[in-house]
Amino acid sequence: MTTLTFPRPQQTAARPDPGPCPIIDTARLILRPHRLTDADAIAQSLGDYQVSRMLARVPVPYHSQDARDWLVRQTAGVLPDWTLAITTGDDVHIGCVGLELRHGQWNLGYWLNRYYWGKGYASEAVHAAIARFFMRMPETVLHSGVFADNAGSLRLQQKLGFAITGCAQVYALARAGMVSHIETQLTAADLRKP
Repeated sequence: MTTLTFPRPQQTAARPDPGPCPIIDTARLILRPHRLTDADAIAQSLGDYQVSRMLARVPVPYHSQDARDWLVRQTAGVLPDWTLAITTGDDVHIGCVGLELRHGQWNLGYWLNRYYWGKGYASEAVHAAIARFFMRMPETVLHSGVFADNAGSLRLQQKLGFAITGCAQVYALARAGMVSHIETQLTAADLRKP
């Protein structure tokens, strides 16, 4: 009698997944998953060099088709990432908070239309997104950072509890060159309310 043996299926580590992108209400904002109809508002915001120059992966000029291409990936439901549209009560898209799995690490990114700067919206939105994320992924270390000439964004991160972990050079598409980047990280235990 011959005994047949079959190879055991390989065990693979489960990919960390915070679940579907939520809708989050704050005192003044609604954070929601992006829609394809957000393309024009995104293109208008990221077409402003004062916004795009602070982001590593945004080309200049930035067009509605660039936004549509990005939105197709974000709305397809195949990524574990959260990309939350920051909206006011009238559902006007004013910015984005993204929590993205890159190279096995969770990374935070965010931007806000320049006409909404200085009102505390970024702090409110980023805190709400991170707090919800840590409810689902409490053991995660969240990585982020800012360009060295973006003092406002560094203050926001430090206010939320991010610690500086180093400095690197990052290529910025909008600036077409290398830019000093202050690297930061945050754990659930260190998150502070702004």
